[in-house]
Amino acid sequence: MPIVFVIGEDWTLRSLVRAELREHGVDALGMAAPADAAQIVASGTLPSAVVLDVTSLPGNPAPLEFLPRSVPVLVVTSPGAPVPPWAAAVLLKPVRVGEIVSRVEKLLKGVAA
Repeated sequence: MPIVFVIGEDWTLRSLVRAELREHGVDALGMAAPADAAQIVASGTLPSAVVLDVTSLPGNPAPLEFLPRSVPVLVVTSPGAPVPPWAAAVLLKPVRVGEIVSRVEKLLKGVAA
């Protein structure tokens, strides 16, 4: 079963995306900050994809350097914000949870192909 990390300080978005992914048969772990994800990766759990809500993180989002480049990152950001060059996909707020889940499923199919 694929594992998706959902990273962002916005607890509501994080929990709704996790719940919807689980309904679609995808295991999802939620965390408030990239440092939390780095600890999980260091313990041996590697995600199949990542959803990163950069609008809820302070400062400019840095690449998730603890992840292999093969792990796609879906960035959720605000209109007009710079798009990180390392993002595999970008969605602009306001965004529906269903849109995020649909895009993650597409990224996972690309990983499996």
